[in-house]
Amino acid sequence: TFPSLTGTTDWQAVRQTVNHYSNAGLSDVTSDQIRCYTTTGSQEAPVIQSVAAGSSVSFTSAPAIFHPGPLQFYLAKVPDSQTATTWDGSGNVWFKIYAEPAIISGGQISWASLNKGSVGVTIPKNTPSGDYLLRVEHIALHQASNVGGAQFYISCAQIKVTGGGSGVPGPLVSFPGVYKATDPGIKVNIYSVSWMMC
Repeated sequence: TFPSLTGTTDWQAVRQTVNHYSNAGLSDVTSDQIRCYTTTGSQEAPVIQSVAAGSSVSFTSAPAIFHPGPLQFYLAKVPDSQTATTWDGSGNVWFKIYAEPAIISGGQISWASLNKGSVGVTIPKNTPSGDYLLRVEHIALHQASNVGGAQFYISCAQIKVTGGGSGVPGPLVSFPGVYKATDPGIKVNIYSVSWMMC
């Protein structure tokens, strides 16, 4: 799980996830839970954490990441009529701000996030000021050779970007919607050398 932003307590600025006791990943990419891994009616956390545009923000990982696979971060701008504590993040509103590259060496594939107890991202300097949901996603690929085998570990933090710019973020995607269970990189055998040699 990713229960907190560095400097806050668990589930203070991060919405409590379904797996906060079990640590179980989500495998259904068509579920509404692929957005923030929360249950209906329990999406809000009590605090909105201020983060300056151009600065970094980190999630704690509890336990440390122990499955191989990539780490990604998305942002979604909260509509003016709502706040980060009330909005559910639905619609074509999410944009990716970081995707962790794979490391391929000697016929083996790995990711630098493995065994990390915290993971961070820089909020782009030109991100417009305002309330956002910040979504962290780790995709565990150790069983991903079968459809539905990839496991998603997700949290959404409630943040307020300050000192922002005039960027126009995009492309925008929706959760669910952006992924299919058969997508390359979601259905993949990371233990096979042959696909890496293509």
